[in-house]
Amino acid sequence: MTSNPNLKRRVRARAAKTGESYAAALRQVRSAPQADTAPQADTAPEVTPVRLATAQVVVRGDPRDCGQLRHSGRDVRELMRAAHRAGARIIHFPEGATCSPHKRIMSVTGPAEVGPADWGRADWQVLRAELTAIARLAGELRLWAVLGSVHPLTAPHRPHNSMYVISDRGELVTRYDERLLSRTKLSFMYTPGSGPVTFEVDGLRFGCAMGLEVHFPEVFAEYERLDVDGVLISTGPGQSSGGTAAFATQAQAHAATNSLWVSFAMAAQHSVAAPAGTIAPDGRWAAQCPADGNPAVAIADIDNRLPSIDIAVAKARPWRRLARAGAYDAHLVSDDRSDDRGAF
Repeated sequence: MTSNPNLKRRVRARAAKTGESYAAALRQVRSAPQADTAPQADTAPEVTPVRLATAQVVVRGDPRDCGQLRHSGRDVRELMRAAHRAGARIIHFPEGATCSPHKRIMSVTGPAEVGPADWGRADWQVLRAELTAIARLAGELRLWAVLGSVHPLTAPHRPHNSMYVISDRGELVTRYDERLLSRTKLSFMYTPGSGPVTFEVDGLRFGCAMGLEVHFPEVFAEYERLDVDGVLISTGPGQSSGGTAAFATQAQAHAATNSLWVSFAMAAQHSVAAPAGTIAPDGRWAAQCPADGNPAVAIADIDNRLPSIDIAVAKARPWRRLARAGAYDAHLVSDDRSDDRGAF
């Protein structure tokens, strides 16, 4: 088994495309016509680990309140500085890190009942100023930042519930919009997104997911097919901590089932039930924040060269792809003993 992650990445991509075994894809890549570049590929510099900071931050719920928006912006920037001091290349925040309004706060009928959201009351100018300040700091710190926020659309369309991906140059490079919304979000608050989003940091590819999408295995399976190394799942405060522990357990299962790194960013106020952290491709927690309700970052090195991770990524993922693609159908047999399910 080669120890070169650059070569492995090309082999995995070929195996995913052709359905070949990892070994067969490896032979084809090594014997490809671009022979003059193949030897260099085998000795090329390896992809270095990417240090990830997964954040839990207090999520505030009223986008009409400029004081709350500014406080959230300051909290985000404070954790960015902490991540930078820890040597992180990327920091990942929960859903609604700048604001995540409760369904009753924005209701046109008032807080007594749930109704269509009146987003005209949100202080978009202050929110945009805080996001601009966050992007500026990302450029100063040379730190990628991925954070949840509300993204306005042209009236009368409702906004997206989004994750902004800001590069280490302080530039907004892409945005993920939550697709599988809750019934209330879909009926009264947000416009759903339309597709998956991926981006790369130092040679590693990440996908984005939000909110209740942790309940949907197909979201993570889709990103596995897109050959990401990890998925950043930003989930939010909800109404209580009751379901938070289940969210974390599901995130662990998705990591192990798909051999993916999963960053689980959660509101700090629910960290007592399930703190934010990073899950390795074998399903174990690689790092977690304190379970004390306070803002914090958990630091983990995303490194596929570790022996246990290498097995999960380089062996388990190709094997699962073959099994899911029906590669074993050729081994089925027609046998009366096989068809008779009423006998020992």
